[in-house]
Amino acid sequence: MNAPEHQRGRHLVQQPSLPGSGGGLFAALHGRTSSRFFQAILDRIDQGLDYGTIIGNLPDGSVRTLGARGEGPTAQVNIRKWNALLRLVRGGSIGWYEGWTAGEWDSPDLVPIFDLFMRNRVSLGSVGRASGIARIAGRIAQWMRRNTPTHARGNIEAHYDLGNDFYAAWLDRTMTYSSAVFEKLPPDEPLESAQRRKIGLILDRLDLKASDSLLEIGCGWGGLAEAALEKAAIAYHGISLSPEQIGFAEARLEGKSGWTITLTDYRDVLCEYDAIASVEMVEAVGQEYWPAYLDCIARCLKPGGRAALQYIRIEDDIFEQYADGQDFIQRYIFPGGMLLSESRFRALADERGLAWGDQVDFGIHYAETLKQWRERFDLAVTEGRLPAGFDEKFVALWRFYLMYCEGGFRGGGINVAQVTLVKK
Repeated sequence: MNAPEHQRGRHLVQQPSLPGSGGGLFAALHGRTSSRFFQAILDRIDQGLDYGTIIGNLPDGSVRTLGARGEGPTAQVNIRKWNALLRLVRGGSIGWYEGWTAGEWDSPDLVPIFDLFMRNRVSLGSVGRASGIARIAGRIAQWMRRNTPTHARGNIEAHYDLGNDFYAAWLDRTMTYSSAVFEKLPPDEPLESAQRRKIGLILDRLDLKASDSLLEIGCGWGGLAEAALEKAAIAYHGISLSPEQIGFAEARLEGKSGWTITLTDYRDVLCEYDAIASVEMVEAVGQEYWPAYLDCIARCLKPGGRAALQYIRIEDDIFEQYADGQDFIQRYIFPGGMLLSESRFRALADERGLAWGDQVDFGIHYAETLKQWRERFDLAVTEGRLPAGFDEKFVALWRFYLMYCEGGFRGGGINVAQVTLVKK
């Protein structure tokens, strides 16, 4: 089941700019009169770089080194127009992306840039986050895409229904779109084996036995379902809001017994199960609906039942800033998405009698997964294996997204973890 070819992905690429996030006449006037205003922006970045170095090639032909005081990566940034800096301080990551697409800045490698901004997230303060009208507009835009029962399906389809053929062009054969777990770092094994290891670790947490019932919240393309049914003679129920994924998963499981997959919102599930699995689905829920998501787990687990979750979190030292607007990922990649605040989410789980245990973090494994996805995506583009309908703007957006995320994990401000919740 594949998406229609006409202008595929345009709904993600063609987002209007946030009001107040560009430079316009204000930037042009400053650029003509003096660069001191923009040097002041560079001063703020310099003061906030406790770790790593940025080598900036500036529009007036000068070169400026920022940071270089503590250990960290070195990034090269070529500022073609001063307006790029104004976009950064006004529009945050959204403005920074839009400046990149406009050719106002570039770099031979975007990953170290995003690494440095995340690595120095506390000392940089508000630099690189939307401000003023753009911040307010982003907050409103995020609220309008919140995952109500009405909006949730559209938000999921906007990302996951780009087409099974699109994802198959650069994911591994397991069709797993979440962090792998490698045997060692740097990795020297195929991505597929690392993804199978990750699935195995989730299933090990559940200790499934014959005749057990398993609910998977967000079944993806059926990789975990396939492994679970091979592991034990269980009754499997997978739910998703993506018709594309459901069609693929159903075809994948054809010939096996004991499974059902339905187009169902987690809020509508009422049956009890021995176990629940959910791999990187809670990021599509949103802070407003974390209680409802955990209510589902508490309601649907039998007493003593176990839930295995894999989730992405953003560290609490920047969560309030992050949650107070909209970032590049939320605007251009995952409408309605939001990374977890682990402390807040864990407190909600405790309130519902879900004991939090055996947490394992593996953020650098996600950075390596993203690196391999980007390499596989680039190869698919080079070899002409990307399905028809995706234009150059979409390809650029997707590469930016993969590098943005990789840098975030390398910088340590976002992490991925597995945890087991046990119903008391």
